Amino acid sequence: MVSNPTDTTGRVIARPTGKGRFQAEIEVRGGAILADEPVNVGGDASGPTPYELLSAALAACTAMTIRLYGQRKNLTLPTFRVEAAHQVVPADGAGDAPHDRFERHIVFDGPIPAEIKERVLDIAGKCPVHRTLMRGFEIVTSADGADYANGDAPRRHADDMIATADA
Repeated sequence: MVSNPTDTTGRVIARPTGKGRFQAEIEVRGGAILADEPVNVGGDASGPTPYELLSAALAACTAMTIRLYGQRKNLTLPTFRVEAAHQVVPADGAGDAPHDRFERHIVFDGPIPAEIKERVLDIAGKCPVHRTLMRGFEIVTSADGADYANGDAPRRHADDMIATADA
Protein backbone atom coordinates (compact mmCIF):
# COMPACT_ATOMS: atom_id res chain seq x y z
CA MET A 1 0.00 0.00 0.00
CA VAL A 2 1.22 3.48 -0.80
CA SER A 3 2.20 5.31 2.41
CA ASN A 4 -0.42 8.05 2.06
CA PRO A 5 -3.44 6.80 0.10
CA THR A 6 -4.93 10.31 -0.19
CA ASP A 7 -1.82 11.68 -1.90
CA THR A 8 -1.97 10.39 -5.47
CA THR A 9 1.00 12.44 -6.68
CA GLY A 10 3.38 10.00 -8.27
CA ARG A 11 1.08 7.01 -7.85
CA VAL A 12 1.09 4.65 -10.78
CA ILE A 13 -1.24 1.66 -11.08
CA ALA A 14 -0.42 -1.28 -13.35
CA ARG A 15 -2.82 -4.08 -14.19
CA PRO A 16 -2.41 -7.06 -16.50
CA THR A 17 -4.85 -6.61 -19.39
CA GLY A 18 -5.22 -10.31 -20.12
CA LYS A 19 -4.21 -9.59 -23.72
CA GLY A 20 -1.09 -11.32 -24.85
CA ARG A 21 1.42 -12.81 -22.48
CA PHE A 22 2.77 -9.64 -20.84
CA GLN A 23 0.65 -6.61 -21.70
CA ALA A 24 -0.18 -4.34 -18.77
CA GLU A 25 -2.15 -1.11 -18.61
CA ILE A 26 -0.53 1.64 -16.59
CA GLU A 27 -2.68 4.43 -15.12
CA VAL A 28 -1.04 7.75 -14.34
CA ARG A 29 -3.04 10.82 -13.22
CA GLY A 30 -6.14 9.93 -15.22
CA GLY A 31 -4.30 8.81 -18.36
CA ALA A 32 -3.24 5.35 -19.42
CA ILE A 33 -0.49 3.72 -21.46
CA LEU A 34 0.32 0.12 -22.28
CA ALA A 35 3.53 -1.69 -21.41
CA ASP A 36 4.55 -4.92 -23.08
CA GLU A 37 7.52 -6.98 -24.14
CA PRO A 38 8.90 -7.41 -27.66
CA VAL A 39 7.63 -10.17 -29.93
CA ASN A 40 10.96 -12.04 -29.76
CA VAL A 41 10.40 -12.76 -26.05
CA GLY A 42 6.72 -13.62 -26.36
CA GLY A 43 5.09 -10.21 -26.09
CA ASP A 44 2.95 -8.34 -28.58
CA ALA A 45 5.14 -5.19 -28.67
CA SER A 46 2.04 -3.11 -27.91
CA GLY A 47 3.93 -0.67 -25.71
CA PRO A 48 7.32 0.11 -24.21
CA THR A 49 9.02 -2.46 -22.01
CA PRO A 50 9.50 -1.71 -18.31
CA TYR A 51 13.17 -0.90 -18.95
CA GLU A 52 12.20 1.38 -21.83
CA LEU A 53 9.89 3.18 -19.40
CA LEU A 54 12.84 3.64 -17.01
CA SER A 55 14.91 4.98 -19.91
CA ALA A 56 12.01 7.28 -20.85
CA ALA A 57 11.87 8.61 -17.29
CA LEU A 58 15.58 9.42 -17.40
CA ALA A 59 15.38 11.02 -20.86
CA ALA A 60 12.26 13.07 -20.06
CA CYS A 61 13.59 14.31 -16.73
CA THR A 62 16.90 15.24 -18.36
CA ALA A 63 15.14 17.17 -21.14
CA MET A 64 12.93 19.02 -18.64
CA THR A 65 15.89 19.85 -16.38
CA ILE A 66 18.01 21.18 -19.25
CA ARG A 67 15.13 23.25 -20.59
CA LEU A 68 14.41 24.72 -17.15
CA TYR A 69 18.11 25.48 -16.67
CA GLY A 70 18.22 27.25 -20.04
CA GLN A 71 15.16 29.33 -19.16
CA ARG A 72 16.46 30.29 -15.74
CA LYS A 73 19.86 31.30 -17.11
CA ASN A 74 18.32 33.11 -20.11
CA LEU A 75 20.22 30.85 -22.50
CA THR A 76 19.14 30.43 -26.07
CA LEU A 77 19.63 26.71 -26.48
CA PRO A 78 19.09 25.12 -29.87
CA THR A 79 16.29 22.57 -29.99
CA PHE A 80 17.49 19.26 -28.65
CA ARG A 81 16.44 15.75 -27.79
CA VAL A 82 17.63 13.32 -25.16
CA GLU A 83 18.10 9.68 -26.07
CA ALA A 84 18.45 7.02 -23.39
CA ALA A 85 18.78 3.25 -23.41
CA HIS A 86 19.22 0.56 -20.78
CA GLN A 87 21.43 -2.48 -21.01
CA VAL A 88 22.78 -5.13 -18.69
CA VAL A 89 26.56 -5.25 -18.81
CA PRO A 90 27.68 -8.86 -18.28
CA ALA A 91 30.25 -9.86 -15.69
CA ASP A 92 33.77 -9.30 -16.95
CA GLY A 93 35.20 -12.56 -15.59
CA ALA A 94 37.53 -10.72 -13.20
CA GLY A 95 35.07 -10.84 -10.32
CA ASP A 96 33.01 -7.93 -11.58
CA ALA A 97 29.29 -8.75 -11.31
CA PRO A 98 26.80 -7.93 -14.07
CA HIS A 99 25.36 -4.45 -13.68
CA ASP A 100 22.74 -2.19 -15.21
CA ARG A 101 23.83 0.68 -17.41
CA PHE A 102 21.89 3.58 -18.87
CA GLU A 103 23.40 5.42 -21.79
CA ARG A 104 22.14 8.95 -22.32
CA HIS A 105 22.91 11.15 -25.30
CA ILE A 106 21.89 14.79 -25.75
CA VAL A 107 21.56 15.79 -29.39
CA PHE A 108 21.44 19.51 -30.22
CA ASP A 109 19.94 20.53 -33.56
CA GLY A 110 22.32 23.44 -33.90
CA PRO A 111 25.66 24.76 -32.71
CA ILE A 112 26.24 25.14 -29.00
CA PRO A 113 29.27 26.83 -27.40
CA ALA A 114 31.64 24.39 -25.68
CA GLU A 115 31.23 26.04 -22.27
CA ILE A 116 27.41 25.84 -22.49
CA LYS A 117 27.63 22.22 -23.63
CA GLU A 118 29.85 21.41 -20.62
CA ARG A 119 27.37 23.07 -18.28
CA VAL A 120 24.42 21.24 -19.87
CA LEU A 121 26.21 17.91 -19.37
CA ASP A 122 26.78 18.82 -15.73
CA ILE A 123 23.11 19.80 -15.30
CA ALA A 124 22.01 16.52 -16.94
CA GLY A 125 23.73 14.68 -14.10
CA LYS A 126 21.66 16.63 -11.61
CA CYS A 127 18.20 15.79 -12.93
CA PRO A 128 16.12 14.16 -10.16
CA VAL A 129 15.69 10.81 -11.93
CA HIS A 130 19.44 10.60 -12.60
CA ARG A 131 20.16 11.28 -8.93
CA THR A 132 17.58 8.69 -7.82
CA LEU A 133 19.07 6.02 -10.05
CA MET A 134 22.61 6.82 -8.93
CA ARG A 135 21.99 6.86 -5.19
CA GLY A 136 19.84 3.72 -5.16
CA PHE A 137 16.51 3.36 -3.49
CA GLU A 138 14.41 1.25 -1.20
CA ILE A 139 11.46 -0.72 -2.54
CA VAL A 140 8.76 -1.59 -0.01
CA THR A 141 6.22 -4.13 -1.24
CA SER A 142 2.96 -5.04 0.45
CA ALA A 143 -0.12 -6.94 -0.63
CA ASP A 144 -3.82 -6.81 0.16
CA GLY A 145 -6.38 -9.44 -0.60
CA ALA A 146 -8.99 -11.75 0.79
CA ASP A 147 -8.29 -13.23 4.19
CA TYR A 148 -8.48 -17.01 4.46
CA ALA A 149 -10.20 -18.67 7.41
CA ASN A 150 -8.30 -21.85 6.65
CA GLY A 151 -4.53 -21.40 6.79
CA ASP A 152 -4.11 -24.03 4.06
CA ALA A 153 -5.98 -22.01 1.44
CA PRO A 154 -3.04 -19.79 0.41
CA ARG A 155 -0.76 -22.82 0.09
CA ARG A 156 -3.36 -24.72 -1.95
CA HIS A 157 -3.88 -21.66 -4.10
CA ALA A 158 -0.14 -21.36 -4.75
CA ASP A 159 0.11 -25.08 -5.52
CA ASP A 160 -2.82 -24.78 -7.96
CA MET A 161 -1.19 -21.80 -9.69
CA ILE A 162 2.11 -23.65 -10.03
CA ALA A 163 0.38 -26.75 -11.40
CA THR A 164 -1.56 -24.62 -13.89
CA ALA A 165 1.56 -22.78 -15.02
CA ASP A 166 3.45 -26.06 -15.42
CA ALA A 167 0.67 -27.70 -17.47
